[in-house]
Amino acid sequence: MNPASIMKIMSAKNRFTENHPKFVAFLSAVFSTGIDEGTIIELKVTKPGQETMTTNIMVQQSDLELLQELKELMR
Repeated sequence: MNPASIMKIMSAKNRFTENHPKFVAFLSAVFSTGIDEGTIIELKVTKPGQETMTTNIMVQQSDLELLQELKELMR
């Protein structure tokens, strides 16, 4: 990954953290103890003037392997 791309991503991450500190703190708390296989992650989206949509996943071993690979890429 080239340095300009890394700087752009870091800038966007910092802006996201400034805009959504509670969400970032929530994610930090959730991931601080790790995510185990069998964990259910639920996502709810409510757009203005529309019905709420909700979905969930049950974390599988392959998901954990993907997350580990992504973590290693970010180093």
